[in-house]
Amino acid sequence: MTQVDTLANSSQAAPLQIQDIKVIDNTKLKKAVTAAALGNAMEWFDFGVYGFVAYALGQVFFPNASPGIQTIAALATFSIPFLVRPLGGLFFGVMGDRFGRQKVLSLTIIIMAASTFCIGLIPSYASIGIWAPVLLLLCKLAQGFSVGGEYTGAAIFVAEYAPDRRRGFLGSWLDFGSIAGFLLGAGLVVFLSSLVGEAAFLEWGWRIPFLIAAPLGLIGLYLRHAAEETPAFTQQLAQLEKEDRDTIEDRPMVPYKEIIGKYWKSLSVCIGMVLVTNITYYMLLTYMPTYLSQSLEYSEDHGVLIIIVVMIGMLFVQPVVGFLSDRFGRKPFLMIGSLGLLIFALPAFHLITSGEIATIFAGLLVIAVLLNCLTGVMASTLPALFPARIRYSALALAFNISIIIAGLTPTVAAWLVEATNNLYVPAFYLMFAAIIGLITSFFLKETAKQPLRGDTPSASNKAEARQMLKEFYLGIEERVDEIDEKIADLEGTIEELRSRRQSLVDQHPKMS
Repeated sequence: MTQVDTLANSSQAAPLQIQDIKVIDNTKLKKAVTAAALGNAMEWFDFGVYGFVAYALGQVFFPNASPGIQTIAALATFSIPFLVRPLGGLFFGVMGDRFGRQKVLSLTIIIMAASTFCIGLIPSYASIGIWAPVLLLLCKLAQGFSVGGEYTGAAIFVAEYAPDRRRGFLGSWLDFGSIAGFLLGAGLVVFLSSLVGEAAFLEWGWRIPFLIAAPLGLIGLYLRHAAEETPAFTQQLAQLEKEDRDTIEDRPMVPYKEIIGKYWKSLSVCIGMVLVTNITYYMLLTYMPTYLSQSLEYSEDHGVLIIIVVMIGMLFVQPVVGFLSDRFGRKPFLMIGSLGLLIFALPAFHLITSGEIATIFAGLLVIAVLLNCLTGVMASTLPALFPARIRYSALALAFNISIIIAGLTPTVAAWLVEATNNLYVPAFYLMFAAIIGLITSFFLKETAKQPLRGDTPSASNKAEARQMLKEFYLGIEERVDEIDEKIADLEGTIEELRSRRQSLVDQHPKMS
């Protein structure tokens, strides 16, 4: 569908006017992007900390197991909460479509911060026995439930605020927050470990990063509470009020059966894109530190430092991909990222397993840049797949179904390497994800420079709105000219056919 078609549909049958194009308030836009990105950073701060202290948590909460089993057990505790994410997604998705995005995002960050903080308070296995891993699992389940509505809500929040021509760039800051949060968590672990020493870190130092979640959560809550509801949801409420004031208090919920039946193509595209992106994400940023230290017996400190440098590089690439996607489209980057993983996953792991710092860094950097191609467009692409009235519910459903599989990546990869003694298993894992991404890219419809599905067009300022309107009318004129040419061609063809018919009729004694 072209931009002309999309704008025409958004304006229904009436001619599009300048007042039909929303001009986004820049101050509100900055608040929305900051609030969403910081909350996402909070989520990935925990994932970063957990991934980098998995070896310590294994010793603290599973002391009677072998080192390999300790790591697998700690990573399993990381993966199991992904099983409850769909429940959180269903719950927060419905709430987000009924009561607004801003309210739900404020609630999810409270649950996330509280559960992360509580991990830092859990006594060790030596102190309370089996209750230690049980309490750890309960905290992780609470995190999984809240995260079920976190990323999807944040992506929708930014996408519904962003002007059509800047949605890729602004949406890319959401995963910039993810990488920054991960980097903060990893950097803090390295700093504390070197500051207090390995013995003290295993005894009490590992708790500090989790305890820091409380003040970070309060900052995120303040920013999200200060941000206003999105224009798209506000417009939807206004439309409901115009139709029937009573529906504001008792807004009907769209059954998931209807969502699956009507939007199954969009759901499939969403699942495929989330799978390839998050499998790569968890492989690189959660499992790789463990892979370097446990499987390759590489220095833990050196391995962590290499990952940190790679993540710093990702921070610079992330917004660039988002910016370029506004110009060249989202689809090319999904295709480049997926095809790159399929071709370069094995060569990258050949470099990683070499044992040399330079080649390890080069291998990780290849995977990181390809991951940027995926994360740089995901937050701007997924919300565009569904209309506003079901956007949160549908996106949360599809996202969290696929995240169950993606979240198992660290555990499955660690188990496969342990079982097969094949250091290239993670590369094959990434190649499988790449095939899913390639298939998805063929079915993804381009959404760059277009309004979100069913929404009215939006611009950064009045000048851009006038330019969009001018281009819209110019597009109509070009389409009309094309149709006129086709009509002229058809008229010529019809006249020729009439002439040929008459020539044949003239040759028949009874028809002439």
